[in-house]
Amino acid sequence: MNSNFVDYVKIFVRSGKGGAGSAHLLRVKYNAKAGPDGGDGGRGGHVILRGSTQRWTLLHLKYTKHIFAENGQNGGENLCTGRQGSDQIIEVPLGCVCRDAESGEVLGEVTEDGQELVVAKGGRGGLGNDHFKSATNQTPRYAQPGEPAEERWVIIELKMLADVGLVGFPNAGKSTLLSVVSAARPEIADYPFTTLVPNLGMVKYHDDQSFCIADIPGIIEGASDGKGLGLRFLRHIERNAVLLFMVSCEQLDIAREYEILLGELRKYNPELMDKQRLLAITKCDMMDDTMMEQLQQHLPSDVECIFISAVSGMNMQKLKDRLFAMINGSDNR
Repeated sequence: MNSNFVDYVKIFVRSGKGGAGSAHLLRVKYNAKAGPDGGDGGRGGHVILRGSTQRWTLLHLKYTKHIFAENGQNGGENLCTGRQGSDQIIEVPLGCVCRDAESGEVLGEVTEDGQELVVAKGGRGGLGNDHFKSATNQTPRYAQPGEPAEERWVIIELKMLADVGLVGFPNAGKSTLLSVVSAARPEIADYPFTTLVPNLGMVKYHDDQSFCIADIPGIIEGASDGKGLGLRFLRHIERNAVLLFMVSCEQLDIAREYEILLGELRKYNPELMDKQRLLAITKCDMMDDTMMEQLQQHLPSDVECIFISAVSGMNMQKLKDRLFAMINGSDNR
């Protein structure tokens, strides 16, 4: 497997603790009791996730298990505030979801370039004794301690941001389609599970318009229960606007194959059933019109079907037209 593609990491993060306030009392030459002049402690550093379009994988975090931000410095005399601890910035690709490893709580998502998500908040600095002086207590000899650091194990998952997700069994022709309609060059061979990691491809459309297609490793029956490679990569189609199901015309029962794929997605996440769907019957370059008419009678009735061949280019433009219309809400069907 291509070890350069990492879409799941678990790391320990700890923010910086806040600096303590100072309880210093000012002493000057002609006034031995000039009063409190203790400064505030500095804030501890945050641990922050920042979205970056220059990142495509979580590989840079694969062997980084502990990330610590800097502590805030203590306050000083002459009302000097302690230095703020440096934040620890973690760059992640767009489409990442961060959740608490223990509770499972989703801390947030990073979907835009430059967007920041604080996953461990730095402790506030304590107040110096200057804040506690009053008419009845002119020389307070105490100050606030800084707040403690925040620490937790977090899980960062990458869910690819693509307009169209390709869903199909191994050898359905997904990688071949991606290589024909886009500039992507996935590995293609005549054996199952050629695709071991997701691939993204940009499809050029009319004028300067385009849309993005994600090819994930083939699903097998039982993928939602952890069989095969499907479970690990099903998360990558959760954000797709359109799901393009692909079944080879060589299959004896295309409707059943489609129902198995649909059932796996339903078990994994029922919300996927709300997405727009299109069924492409692949490898149809050897079929004539009569054979396609006969096959049409055995196709599922609840989804639009289109006969294609990525090798011969059959109906490629029609497929792109339909996908573009569905993505942009101009689908009148």
